[in-house]
Amino acid sequence: MKKIGITGGIGSGKTTVCKIFESLDIPVYYADTEAKKIMTSNLSVKKQMKDLLGDQAFYNNGKPDRKYIASRIFNDKELLAKINEIIHPAVQLDADRWFEILKSEGKSKYCLKEAALLVETGSYKSLNSLIVVTCPEDIRIHRVMQRDKMKFEDVIKKVRNQWPEEDKVRLADFVIINDGKTSLIPQIWSIHNKLMSKY
Repeated sequence: MKKIGITGGIGSGKTTVCKIFESLDIPVYYADTEAKKIMTSNLSVKKQMKDLLGDQAFYNNGKPDRKYIASRIFNDKELLAKINEIIHPAVQLDADRWFEILKSEGKSKYCLKEAALLVETGSYKSLNSLIVVTCPEDIRIHRVMQRDKMKFEDVIKKVRNQWPEEDKVRLADFVIINDGKTSLIPQIWSIHNKLMSKY
């Protein structure tokens, strides 16, 4: 079973694309969702985060204070890099376990690993192919402002902490355009067929 990465800038619609792949019975590992669970359940990760950001990074119930964490890391690239160094290896281990379980079941020819920072962290290099979901920046910003009820300047900070879209596209084996005008299903169906025949 092959591991296929899927990424794209914030607001590009990665989750929407993944849901369509799931409708084709392709398993998807959502790295960003799992990272949130790991921040709550993994004691080593929690301790390292508290050492870095202080006890106020977590509520008394053990859940991370996302607003506080975001306010610290998105204004400080060095701090953001240190947080990524704590979380990403733990997510990678979790993803590897997930892949091994899937592989042993032998139900699918390929699976997807969805993550916003697949390229930035270099973890795409351990995968067999890379899909990049693209969308014009102004549409992405508008989507995130609507979805997360965020201010324009806060969304821009998140966008600037990711690689430019064109740099990701250069590394891509497949590109999906999700601009609200181009139909997703034919693009995904074409990639799916290529991946099924390739493997």
